Amino acid sequence: MYMTTNDAGQQDQSPTPERLAFTTIDDIDLRGELSIPAEPTLVALLCHPHPLHGGNMNAHVIDRLFQTLPTHGVGCLRFNFRGVMGSEGMHGYGEDEQLDVAAGIAALKDVAPGVPILLAGWSFGADMCLTNTTEGVAGWFLIAPPLRTVSADAMGAITDPRPKLLVVPEHDQFNPPKIASATTESWAASKVTVVEGTDHFLAGKVDDIVDLAVSFAASLH
Repeated sequence: MYMTTNDAGQQDQSPTPERLAFTTIDDIDLRGELSIPAEPTLVALLCHPHPLHGGNMNAHVIDRLFQTLPTHGVGCLRFNFRGVMGSEGMHGYGEDEQLDVAAGIAALKDVAPGVPILLAGWSFGADMCLTNTTEGVAGWFLIAPPLRTVSADAMGAITDPRPKLLVVPEHDQFNPPKIASATTESWAASKVTVVEGTDHFLAGKVDDIVDLAVSFAASLH
């Protein structure tokens, strides 16, 4: 199961979040939350862990990114994939969720036209980010990506020249650093960074993840 936090101190520093509903190309209504600073330099779509294992947009890493990135000029949209906590539809095993990512990007383009987009996800969400290479995406921030939710052919970002940072826990149960590095050796514009002393669930290392995200976002603009 994925943990949830509610850090009031972080919330006080962020823009007031707004609820947002948007619709996929196959007419599924999704529910999310938007936090956009007055003049964002970048906007991020935050994609949560696996819906069938307790993942939702309040998962603790996603929550901290949502609370922190806007204080660094990066607007955020987090949302629940189809079938999760108010979003319509049923789990699509990584196929239909690609449409959810596309709809989230379209929503960001509506609220922040012309602003570059960061695709950021944890676990299942990271793999889903890799499936989208639409115009306007500046880079991919991939936290503990399993790299097996869908086939490599569906992950168009593999060959895309825009930057990708894979943040891999030292003791990840599903895709440890040695395997992740071998898998991505031939990828375009990609880097693997190892987070020591933690596993796929990143207990005790959320601050490190957030710091890496802030640094990577700053490198994109």
